[in-house]
Amino acid sequence: MLTKELEGKISVVTGGSRGIGRAIAIALADEGSHVVINYATREDAAREVLNEIESRGGSAEIMRFNIALFQEVQRAFDEIVKKHRRIDILVNNAGITRDNLFALMKVEEWDEVIDTNLKGVFNCTRAVIKAMIRQKGGKIINIGSVVGVMGNPGQANYCASKAGIIGFSKALARELGSRNITINVVAPGFIETEMTANLSEDIRNEMLKRIPLGRFGKPEDVASVVCFLARDASSYITGQVIHVNGGMF
Repeated sequence: MLTKELEGKISVVTGGSRGIGRAIAIALADEGSHVVINYATREDAAREVLNEIESRGGSAEIMRFNIALFQEVQRAFDEIVKKHRRIDILVNNAGITRDNLFALMKVEEWDEVIDTNLKGVFNCTRAVIKAMIRQKGGKIINIGSVVGVMGNPGQANYCASKAGIIGFSKALARELGSRNITINVVAPGFIETEMTANLSEDIRNEMLKRIPLGRFGKPEDVASVVCFLARDASSYITGQVIHVNGGMF
């Protein structure tokens, strides 16, 4: 039986309709938080997560907005604050890939990834920060990636976006510590999601050889760390990168 440590807290999870975001939304709701599930295109998938949460006795709602567009993000967060009076936890999870060798990478492939993965984190954090300062506290948890620290061929855009999130989070942790706002990064390794399911068997086997625990991670492995960072128990942790990668880095 869970202790409902997040009872009464309001959480926003971007990209909460699939994969890691879905697992995070469900886990936060299981601990008592009301979760705003953001999605960009897949309303059906978002509703499935909402139904799953409600079937488990939790509380949630879905909200469509494009995290790459600041005005759209600001309107959404203003609406959330107006409705719930506060936002306690922001999980910047939404991300995309547009993989290509750098010599062949189109400008559009670079821009799309940076706009969503990095600028999206800026947009959502910028939109929530006044509310968190006003309420004298908050938790911001950014989902990075192991490749943001170790690199990966064919993913210069994705690696740059995730490395940028780390620098961004460390700077903000220093800026906002006096306001009782913590900012941390959870950096997953190879996690079984839709994003990784399309990789060839050869690539999967090669990746598996690099993981000391000998298995790929599950979205729930990441969600459990996010939940820890969302609880009061983590109140003295900020500016950190917590790796969830089975020992591969």
